[in-house]
Amino acid sequence: MTDPQLALASDIAIWASLAVLALALISFSAHLAITGAARQRQSDDTVLQHTPLPVGARRTSRGADPSDTSPDATPTSAALEPPTVDHPAGVTRRWGVLGMQLTWLATFAVLAGTVLRGLSVQRWPLGNMYEFAIVAATFALVVFCAWSLRQDRLWLGPFVVLPVMVVLIAGKIWYTDASQLMPALDNTMWLSIHVTLATLSVALFVIGAALAVTYLLRDSAERTNRVRGWLAALPQADKLETMTYGMHIFAFPLWTFTLITGAIWAEVAWGRYWGWDPKEVWTFVIWVVYAAYLHSRATSSWTKRKATYVALIGMLCVIINYTVVNLLITGLHSYSGVA
Repeated sequence: MTDPQLALASDIAIWASLAVLALALISFSAHLAITGAARQRQSDDTVLQHTPLPVGARRTSRGADPSDTSPDATPTSAALEPPTVDHPAGVTRRWGVLGMQLTWLATFAVLAGTVLRGLSVQRWPLGNMYEFAIVAATFALVVFCAWSLRQDRLWLGPFVVLPVMVVLIAGKIWYTDASQLMPALDNTMWLSIHVTLATLSVALFVIGAALAVTYLLRDSAERTNRVRGWLAALPQADKLETMTYGMHIFAFPLWTFTLITGAIWAEVAWGRYWGWDPKEVWTFVIWVVYAAYLHSRATSSWTKRKATYVALIGMLCVIINYTVVNLLITGLHSYSGVA
């Protein structure tokens, strides 16, 4: 039995969360632009203050001593590096804080929509692509918001909010009316364990991919000495790469358990642990690619930049598994619910 009223309330909550996330994206983007411009000015002033002037010349930049032509004014490598402060002094954070507040509001809305969807069908809301999308979006937002409680992650906001919006919009495109599960999925224990692990892993991989993109962009800018605009608002490339690696270190074991619990559930449902079903194959492919990333990251012959590209290939495999395999390839896991 399904409850149409609860299903409708769930749909409204998800649509509302999309609207709020759009506002959060605008606020986070404004924060990046303002902070990046301030850091760029700060960096330019630092370099200018340490550049020697010709004899008799006067310095006119902000805060500089017009008569300072001492040998100590020669440029140093430290002076040419972008500032490492978390936030420029005297620069407003109101746009970033507003974006974070809106993200919290959207998180509660998505969570409410997910819970209402489950209540409307009286089961774990993971029976089709639409439900997978809203649960994965919920996990991604909860992880990002919880992480932001411990450290300032306002700069990461656009890179998390945008893919979450894409996931929710895709879920709406592949929307499925609230209904009961197909027989193969009608196992509450393994549905809640296996698919929950899968959605949580995907959510962490999405955040990991967001961090990987920020690292590659910032690293390219640092290599060419063009850390300008909003890129100046990001942490330094080595810190971004460390965070990227840490997120994948946490997500990979969860995907490993996803693979294991899926095999156990397959034995319960179909009487075998492994049958080379397309979904099983691509789940294993994803595992191999992310294992390759972690291995290449720990191998001295690979640069961190090259290893990060492997992580993004893993994200591409996740997208293929979620879209192409679900929609275009027929198998025992064909339960997208899309006509």
